Amino acid sequence: MERYAIKELLEEKAGALFVYFENQEEEKWTEGPKNKWTSGQQVLHLLQSIKPLNTALSLPKFLLRTRFGTSNREVRDYDTIVNRYHERLEMSKGITYGPSQNMKVPKLKEKEYLLNRLLTEYRKLEYKTVNKWSDKDLDHHILPHPLMGKMPVRELIMWTAYHTEHHLKTLQNNY
Repeated sequence: MERYAIKELLEEKAGALFVYFENQEEEKWTEGPKNKWTSGQQVLHLLQSIKPLNTALSLPKFLLRTRFGTSNREVRDYDTIVNRYHERLEMSKGITYGPSQNMKVPKLKEKEYLLNRLLTEYRKLEYKTVNKWSDKDLDHHILPHPLMGKMPVRELIMWTAYHTEHHLKTLQNNY
C-alpha cells in the first residue's frame, strides 16, 4: 500500500471513529459493558498506541536503525497484517499491554480534550507518512509492537489504521 493510500486509510478510519463519538450519548463515555473498557478508556488506549509511534517517527532515522535494526523481509499487505493481528490477539486472550492495564476512566469533561488530542495525533501521523518518510524508509526501518513484534514502519502505520477500525467496531457492537 502506497503512502498516500495509507494516509487516506488513516483518514477514513479516524473519520468514522470521530463521527461515532459525535453521535454517541454522553453517558456512554464513562460507562461500558461489564468488565470492559468505557468509551473514554477506548480513546485513551488509542492515544497510548499512536503517540509513541508519532514520537518514534520524529526521531532521526539513524537512531531508529541503531536501536531497532532494519527489516529483513518483504513488507506484508494490509490483509495479512490484519490476519496476523487477529491471530496474536487470539493467542494472548486476557493479556493487556502494560500502559493499558488498570487504566483510569476519563471524566466526561475530558472527552473533548482527549478526542482533540487523538485527532491531532492522527493528523501528525498522516503528515509524517506522506511528507517525512520515503517509501524506502517506510519499508526499511522497523519498530517494536507489543503484540506483533518488530514491524516495518509501513506495516505499523497500516496496523494503526486497522487498530482504529477494530476499536470502532467494538464500540459499535457493544456500547
